[in-house]
Amino acid sequence: MTKRIIPCLDTTLDEHGRAVVVKGIEFENLKYAGDPVELAMRYDAQGADELVFLDISASHERRDTMTSVVEKIAEHVSIPLAVGGGIKSIEDFERVFDAGADKAGINTAGLKNPELIKEAVDLFGNDRIVVALDCKRKIEDRDLTEGEAGIIPVYLEDGKKAWYEVVIYGGREPTGIDAITWAKEVQALGAAEILLTSKDRDGTTAGYDIPITKAIAEAVDIPVIASGGAGDVEHMYEAFVHGADACLAASIFHYGTYTVGEIKEYLRKKGIHVRI
Repeated sequence: MTKRIIPCLDTTLDEHGRAVVVKGIEFENLKYAGDPVELAMRYDAQGADELVFLDISASHERRDTMTSVVEKIAEHVSIPLAVGGGIKSIEDFERVFDAGADKAGINTAGLKNPELIKEAVDLFGNDRIVVALDCKRKIEDRDLTEGEAGIIPVYLEDGKKAWYEVVIYGGREPTGIDAITWAKEVQALGAAEILLTSKDRDGTTAGYDIPITKAIAEAVDIPVIASGGAGDVEHMYEAFVHGADACLAASIFHYGTYTVGEIKEYLRKKGIHVRI
């Protein structure tokens, strides 16, 4: 199965109300990274498989998604465009689809009202509905028991066990819900794929959180997009080897560390099937 490379446009409004792409570390200390339309055109030309546009402050600020920016991006790119951030109703799904999105992602509102995911799938088709799952690693001073309070333990790099808690509102609010448990429910609700972001790795360029990526990829049959922490091409190779169907990245593209084409050529030489 062809693996996908997906640049991400984390977008918010600056102090002048202008849409800007930003990048931070663990969802905080955001810095300017560029204009969303210009970056979208760049990545389309470089051969990206898809684009993700995330309005990262819409849910927290309780406002609608920036559909005017989505419209401009959709006019200038030919690759599939997925849009998320602030989608909380069927009407919001309709607005982003009308603006030109090929897929729509739901996060906070979907966890608060899982029936909304199912309703969107029934109305628009499951191939268009993506669930974004943000999580944070939780290490406790006790032995974690399988099934305890819905928790599914994950073995970490050092052999210790931990669990991953779902966080919402742009990572600001913990939920007490286990990430693997929620991923299984997302699949049962009919979503097309899961956009998995480890808050611990976001913006660190230290590599994807492989333990949770692998655990969720093994727990569900729908595609899993690894997100959070990509710093070099080897990180993407590692994520694909451990079950990711796509790799999403931001910093390494925005700041010119790699082009999409350079990453794909490296992966191709390593035996990963990518679209050149």
